[in-house]
Amino acid sequence: MSERDGNHATGTGQEPAHDCGDEHDGVHGGGHGDGHGRKRGGVHGTERGDGQGRERGDERGEEHRDEPGDERGHEGGARLSSEDRRRHRRLAAWRACERVLTRPAMDQRLGERLAALATDAGAVYDLEERTDLYGDGVVAELERRVAALLGFPAAAFFPTGTMAQQVALRCWAGRTGERTVALHPLAHPEVHEGDALTAVSGLRTVHATNGPRLPTAEEVQDLAEPFGTLMLELPLRDAGFVLPTWDELVAVVEAARERDAVVHFDGARLWECASHFGRPLAEIAGLADSVYVSFYKSLNGLSGAALAGPRELVEEARAWRHRYGGQVFQQYPAALSALAGLERKLPRLPAYVAHARMVAAELAAGLAASGTPWFRVHPEPPHTHQFQVWLPYTPEVLNEAAVRQAEETKVALFRVWTSPLPAPEGLAFTEVTVTEPALEWTAEDVRAAAGEFVRYVERVERDRRNEKEEARTAG
Repeated sequence: MSERDGNHATGTGQEPAHDCGDEHDGVHGGGHGDGHGRKRGGVHGTERGDGQGRERGDERGEEHRDEPGDERGHEGGARLSSEDRRRHRRLAAWRACERVLTRPAMDQRLGERLAALATDAGAVYDLEERTDLYGDGVVAELERRVAALLGFPAAAFFPTGTMAQQVALRCWAGRTGERTVALHPLAHPEVHEGDALTAVSGLRTVHATNGPRLPTAEEVQDLAEPFGTLMLELPLRDAGFVLPTWDELVAVVEAARERDAVVHFDGARLWECASHFGRPLAEIAGLADSVYVSFYKSLNGLSGAALAGPRELVEEARAWRHRYGGQVFQQYPAALSALAGLERKLPRLPAYVAHARMVAAELAAGLAASGTPWFRVHPEPPHTHQFQVWLPYTPEVLNEAAVRQAEETKVALFRVWTSPLPAPEGLAFTEVTVTEPALEWTAEDVRAAAGEFVRYVERVERDRRNEKEEARTAG
């Protein structure tokens, strides 16, 4: 069926009876599909950010606003909301920190990003060349490099991963004659794209499993309904950046092909999977018929994505890209930053993954020594350079503790905490990302920061109890 040229957790600490990482119906307390493409409830807090009822979107409400200042906004002098002020406060604290586990590009000022791009661009592309027009020049060079890295005949640049993936699945539906896509209920199109596969492309989804992991070969074989494409998100971000073993992945792909289905990888974070699988990128990507990759996540690009696959599929995808409004006049800033990411960030990812394993282990040790009533580091060890930490407190308490630690000690261990939906009251998780700044942290640094964070949590809880008592007495 393939059209490809020539190829086709365990808990830590004192576990509660209901372990959030176990393979039970529902994932981390979130809603899930029923095996027939129908979703039930919210999934993993995707409709609420920071415990304040704000929609997080794909990147979990990471801070992206301007420098903190007075309480007036930038448009028409409108006053900032209380949530805006909290965001400004967190961003100011993170920027002032001397020790962090990661410094996301979204934390940088506009001038800093422009200066970094100007510095890096000349090292990855000849700046004497003319600028790109509708996808030629530096954009075409980026496409060539991505296709070669992933071992495919061709690749097409897209302004967003959402567009790239929708186009890929739409194209495969036309080629297979089957508009049903099998994917996980926590996969990006199900959780973060507003039902676009159905609303825009008329596709239908089914789920082979509701567990917090990718499906097994047996589950794919036993799926009651026919499907034309199996989409696998590597890693499955909303389940904790989890990956199967290499043998499990091979078996799942073979099971899909036995059912005359093609296989598409959502590889938004494929770049950091090589360490877990112990295989080069081209061999991993080579299992699938097509692969989408992102440039702004692990590679720190400004924006953009690529779809790699058979030449005929990619050419069809270019036509649909135009119809979807993705034929952008000039994209050289995004393309240059993506090339810089491939040149400078990609080679560093194995070191981040290795260090993340140490960070996760020492976080667990520090939390255990702190006497916190329960916690979970998931998965342990991490499969990539990102993982989750769960604690039995509200997001409001944990976010206040995190920002106080950053402000007072200049150490930022955690960023934004949120609650899964639905979930018991008083349970929250955060995503930990280990990049270049984390390499300076020793095991003792991590353990000490974890213990100190718990002390801030206890202080925040004590302050809140005192405030409530004072308010009750005054009332």
